[in-house]
Amino acid sequence: MSVFKFEEGNFEEEVLKSEGKVLVDFYADWCGPCKMMSPIIDEIAKELEESVKVGKVNVDNNQELAIKYDVMSIPTIMVFQNGMLVKTFIGVTDKKEILDVLK
Repeated sequence: MSVFKFEEGNFEEEVLKSEGKVLVDFYADWCGPCKMMSPIIDEIAKELEESVKVGKVNVDNNQELAIKYDVMSIPTIMVFQNGMLVKTFIGVTDKKEILDVLK
């Protein structure tokens, strides 16, 4: 199981050019709700490692990405399919809700 670290330098290659589904968690180290979501994101990565690429974007280090995708509050979780944004979750989100979109 591995959670990718997406950054401005690899986002296009790892997310936008990926085939299949990619979950992107926009977070910050200082964000309490992000810390609550982190173990859930890790569980999803482990459960769906064969079918979904899961990664995180630190908004403090990747402000251009946060601006490009209109990330106004964190955590923001986005699901991309074949490079297209298909679903956005804002705030602490139920694991089942996320899994329903990914399966």
